[in-house]
Amino acid sequence: MNPDIILIGTAHISDKSINEVRSTIDQEKPNVVAVELCPRRYKALKGEIQKEPSIKDILRGGYLLLVQWLLAWTQKKIASDKGGEPGAEMLFAIEKAEETGARVALIDRDIDITLRRFWSRMTFFEKLRMFSALINSSLGDGEEIDMETITEEDVVDQLVSELRSFSPSAAKVLVDERDAYIAGNLLNVAKDGKVVAVIGAGHRKGVEKFLRNPELIPPLEGLMQIPKKFNFMKLFGALVILSILTTFVLLVVSVPLEKLLIAMGYWFIINGILSGAGALIAGAHPLSIATAFGIAWLTSLNPFLAAGWFAGLVEAYVRKPTSKDFKMMMDAETLGDLRKNRLFRVILVAALANIGSVIGTFVGLFVVLNMTGIDPRAILENALSFLWA
Repeated sequence: MNPDIILIGTAHISDKSINEVRSTIDQEKPNVVAVELCPRRYKALKGEIQKEPSIKDILRGGYLLLVQWLLAWTQKKIASDKGGEPGAEMLFAIEKAEETGARVALIDRDIDITLRRFWSRMTFFEKLRMFSALINSSLGDGEEIDMETITEEDVVDQLVSELRSFSPSAAKVLVDERDAYIAGNLLNVAKDGKVVAVIGAGHRKGVEKFLRNPELIPPLEGLMQIPKKFNFMKLFGALVILSILTTFVLLVVSVPLEKLLIAMGYWFIINGILSGAGALIAGAHPLSIATAFGIAWLTSLNPFLAAGWFAGLVEAYVRKPTSKDFKMMMDAETLGDLRKNRLFRVILVAALANIGSVIGTFVGLFVVLNMTGIDPRAILENALSFLWA
């Protein structure tokens, strides 16, 4: 391993880590202080004003943005409970570098790319488990961890191992890929002299492995790309839409008008109630709930529309988020405080209204098929033959 690279494995919310950063920089007097940050996270940590995303961007970000906020909020909440601030040791390392005249190097991959690769690699059930774990964590459930021991090797190995068993896809993107990316950047900045690198304890062993075996580091450009893969969920969604359309065609040609109108009424009510219920649970304005209720029956028939988008737009119009909401969201103490935040509520309304609409689609289809006596196997066969035609 390059002797000019000194690694400090830290817990991002531990005061002990700040003391270790201080003593190491004072002792080593490096030319470069490298920190596990990307430019976007660096600006956020320094408190620099960033462009606020538009409501359109927020709704487009969907579940991925919700995950990012929950992750950031959970880390901040843990740090607050421990009397610290998330990323305090990174900020201290930057200030110490500026004080000593060392150059600051940002060696982590852009957070947006990491999260997009992370989201694209996860299976549907891994995403469900992750949402459940994040919510449980934010509610304070789970095993208490002593943050002062989190830099110890056996504790770190255990945590990384648990992440791999929980979601192998997440571990590959969040740990392995970033280990390689950080190591590659460290080798580049080490050309300027001695480097003290402040990284999370969970990355230390992996980064050391790549520094000892640089031939294992893949091209960094490849780690910056968003992988494209065949989306089985989109195929499944297309099958559902075709099944619904086939059902209604069969209804029109084979069911009396009176029964057809009753079936349409059930379709409207079931979709509307479940989508509206999702918006209600999110704390939506009555107009947003009414929008979800009124539009869900139609969006269930169109793969390019979603009831939650319309409900979220109405919520943002009626209760317009302000710059204060952008700044105050991370200061929320509880999930209840988060739900009162207008910005967070817009994305929550959109997400839960969409989930309700999806459930309503399946329940409504089941009820309509039972009412009319149509064989669902015939519908699936017609949908599949249309797809492969």
